[in-house]
Amino acid sequence: MSTATTTDQQSPELHAADRHDLIRVHGARENNLKDISVELPKRRLTVFTGVSGSGKSSLVFSTIAAESQRMINETYSAFVQGFMPTLARPDVDVLDGLTTAIIVDQERMGANPRSTVGTATDANAMLRILFSRVGKPYIGSPQAFSFNVASVSGAGAITVEKAGRTVKERRAFSVTGGMCPRCEGMGKVSDFDLTALYDDGKSLNEGALTIPGYSMDGWYGRIFRGCGFFDPDKPIAKFTKKQLNDLLYKEPTKVNVEGVNVTYEGLIPKIQKSFLSKDREAMQPHIRAFVDRAITFQTCPDCEGTRLSEEARSSKIDGVSIADVCAMQISDLAEWVRGLDAPSAAPLLKSLGETLDSFVEIGLGYLSLDRPAGTLSGGEAQRTKLIRHLGSSLTDVTYVFDEPTIGLHPHDIARMNDLLLQLRDKGNTVLVVEHKPEAIAIADHVVDLGPRAGTEGGEVVFEGTVDELRSSGTLTGKHLDDRASVKPSVRKSSGALEVRGAGTHNLRDVDVDIPLGVLVVVTGVAGSGKSSLIGGSVAKRDGVVSIDQGAIKGSRRSNPATYTGLLDPIRKAFAKVNGVKPGLFSANSEGACPNCNGAGVVYSDLAMMAGVSTPCEVCEGKRFQAEVLDYKFGGKDISEVLTMSVAQAEEFFGSGDAKLPAAHKILARLADVGLGYVKIGQPLTTLSGGERQRLKLATHMGEKGDVYVLDEPTTGLHLADVENLLGLLDRLVDSGKSVIVIEHHQAVMAHADWIIDLGPGAGHDGGRIVFEGTPADLVADRSTLTGKHLAEYVGA
Repeated sequence: MSTATTTDQQSPELHAADRHDLIRVHGARENNLKDISVELPKRRLTVFTGVSGSGKSSLVFSTIAAESQRMINETYSAFVQGFMPTLARPDVDVLDGLTTAIIVDQERMGANPRSTVGTATDANAMLRILFSRVGKPYIGSPQAFSFNVASVSGAGAITVEKAGRTVKERRAFSVTGGMCPRCEGMGKVSDFDLTALYDDGKSLNEGALTIPGYSMDGWYGRIFRGCGFFDPDKPIAKFTKKQLNDLLYKEPTKVNVEGVNVTYEGLIPKIQKSFLSKDREAMQPHIRAFVDRAITFQTCPDCEGTRLSEEARSSKIDGVSIADVCAMQISDLAEWVRGLDAPSAAPLLKSLGETLDSFVEIGLGYLSLDRPAGTLSGGEAQRTKLIRHLGSSLTDVTYVFDEPTIGLHPHDIARMNDLLLQLRDKGNTVLVVEHKPEAIAIADHVVDLGPRAGTEGGEVVFEGTVDELRSSGTLTGKHLDDRASVKPSVRKSSGALEVRGAGTHNLRDVDVDIPLGVLVVVTGVAGSGKSSLIGGSVAKRDGVVSIDQGAIKGSRRSNPATYTGLLDPIRKAFAKVNGVKPGLFSANSEGACPNCNGAGVVYSDLAMMAGVSTPCEVCEGKRFQAEVLDYKFGGKDISEVLTMSVAQAEEFFGSGDAKLPAAHKILARLADVGLGYVKIGQPLTTLSGGERQRLKLATHMGEKGDVYVLDEPTTGLHLADVENLLGLLDRLVDSGKSVIVIEHHQAVMAHADWIIDLGPGAGHDGGRIVFEGTPADLVADRSTLTGKHLAEYVGA
């Protein structure tokens, strides 16, 4: 032990550098925060609780994490900052004691069809190096095993300057990539149904093309009409073979149309570039409907869906190719890597083994590396991002988690808790936004926001330990020890939905009868096959309304009124009463303030410095032209209506002069899902994850259907809100609907009329039905993981 250390231990005074053990936030006003101040201990695990919309994300993500990232960006040169996203300073007076923040959020991983679990982590990169060093026969560098690199070669003369003379030399080059040439590394090939592209009985001028956006009035139509390769007045059925080939397949060719030089390209390559380069989930609904109608995707016959060329698959280690390895379940792959004997690649194998073990540790051992990243759920994506941080040598950083228990079975929550504690014990500050009591229980420090949501929230109602929270009297404190009891009697089913031979993903030829007219909960550990069973065999049937976890897409111009279709009847009512056009009452159309184009704020781009938004001076943030605000309906102008909360608007449009049944119906559904406090004109970008989920639920409740399928509707819901959700599900069932819920929350399981439990494990250890029956039977049985945890929860 050094002298310095000994002296330090004996010294009663703390070293000056060790006194900075708090993150101080003073005067935070971001979104709905009401000038709040908190002090958070460093190198501890702090959990932020409160109802959905109380301001947790505003404090943790929009204030603390945002300022940390902004300050790190400012350490780069002005030149580098010019290439980085600009971050505005959060609305806060003082932020002191910040450390580098690493955000692990719920955002789905990019919907790029080329991205897989292996490419999104470092696993694929390490496997490519391993096969290029150890694989037999040797076929090339690591890129020879990459399905994103095509094999190309070329030769020709180049001109070089040598000793003052210009000489020509012959050069050749070649790149060996692993991309399958047939499907270009996508694993699937597309086949076009030509009848969905055009009506061959019509000519182009008569509107033969049925592709979205390809009308004869737009630029595409003018190019097709004036290209000269075929007669636009001739029915497509009478085209010659060459003319049809030019219409469908012609390579990009320069043509002159109406005196303008443009590029003409056949329909199919154009569709492939514009529509098929996107993942299906990222498409707009009308484009997705066209793609589903016009294009069939089949597994590539050359590479059998592996995305890799024959050469890349020919190189093997112990008789196994890189394609076989990527298709293995990760838990099996970790075993395979441990069994390899390759001294020349020992450090690489150690690193690869640790990465794969992290997947298993975090509860994702059931995935395979070739799984497309866009198909992961929000919880799976969040845990996949966490992989790269588990083995990190960084300490004294702030890790920020957004509900890390989403999509986790109670059995898996314990493992996630261990990982969060591991990160803390390495000397890191861990900030977690969370609702689950099991996750709140491990906190060193709790900050409870509230007392309610939206304008009624944004205050710190409690700070302290978990035990102090229990006796604090706050909404979270009161509900922390809530335990639902199993229903004494359950509803009788009115029929059954038959599923036979379900084999999607890891399902093993499952046969099940799902009762109708009751509340059915489908449960099981993460990766046991719940979504595969319901999504693959139930959700796409006629009369089924499916509400998944897909993100709501909307810009800062979108709000609950536009998203739910509420604004349409309101605009028409304003127009009818005042004798003007409905377009005047849209901030995205004719009624928009000309100065801010209906945004309500003016954005100033300051290059590499943070952009600034200031309220519009002309409309004072109301978004509409002054003359539009002279038109009233029920004594209110359109901007006053849009600043109402759902509850206020429901009352306003429910009776009196402003009675509007079409609007009232939508508002009643929004209030039903617990969004009464949200302003109908509030930008979607300011809503929390739980609020967006419920907004989606309210929208889908208006659809015609007899069977509702909900995928984890408790996501982002506070303990108090779960009760409201159960009431809503009961009302749906009592109105004659059948409700099927994929869920891990024990309160929802206990409330069910019928439970279908999948397992016993995840991946190839799951895919079977391990229990069917009432919650009471499951608790009494206790033969499955779910049964044990549910029995513990209800105190049986």
